[in-house]
Amino acid sequence: MNLEEAERPVETAAHVVEFELGDEVCAIDIDAVDSIVESKQVTRVPRAPDAVEGVMDLRGETTAIVDPREFLAIEGDAVSDNILVLDRADDKQKIGLRVAEVTEVASYPEPQVDTGEDVERIGTAAIEGDLVRGVIRKHVGEVDEDGNPEDVDLVLWVDIDSLIGAVDEGDVDGAQHR
Repeated sequence: MNLEEAERPVETAAHVVEFELGDEVCAIDIDAVDSIVESKQVTRVPRAPDAVEGVMDLRGETTAIVDPREFLAIEGDAVSDNILVLDRADDKQKIGLRVAEVTEVASYPEPQVDTGEDVERIGTAAIEGDLVRGVIRKHVGEVDEDGNPEDVDLVLWVDIDSLIGAVDEGDVDGAQHR
C-alpha cells in the first residue's frame, strides 16, 4: 500500500447492528433499529402467520413480535428475551424482531461486503427469496501487512424491508402460509 492509498478515505458499505439468530450471525442496518428491549408478555394473535409470535405492550404502543428464523431458514434455539424494535416510517405499528443476542454495532468497508452476483452463487433460501442484502466478511484476529485477516466470519446482512414484506404476505419459501 502506498501513501496515496493510505490517505484515501475508506467507503463504508454497511453500518449495521449484529445479532445472533439461531446458529447464525446476522445484521440489519443501524438506521432501521429504534431500540433493543427485553421481551415482556407476548399475546398470541389468532390467524397471524407462524413467524408472528404475537403482540406486546411497549411503552404504551402495541408492538408485533416477529421470529425471523422461519423466513431466513435458520436453525437453532429461539429462547430469548431480546427484541430489536424497528424504526420504519411506513409501518402502521411497531415491529420487534426476536433475536438470541445483540452482539455489536459495526461498520464495514466495501471490500468486506459481498452483494449482487457475489451473493447469488451461495444459493440459500434467504438469498433466493431476496431477503438478504449481502454477506459481510468480518475480520477475526490479526490482520497482516497486506491487509489479510487471520480468519473471517460470515455475517448475513438481512434486507429488513423484504423480510417484513414477506411476513406481511405470510410467504415462506414462495408458498402462501396458512
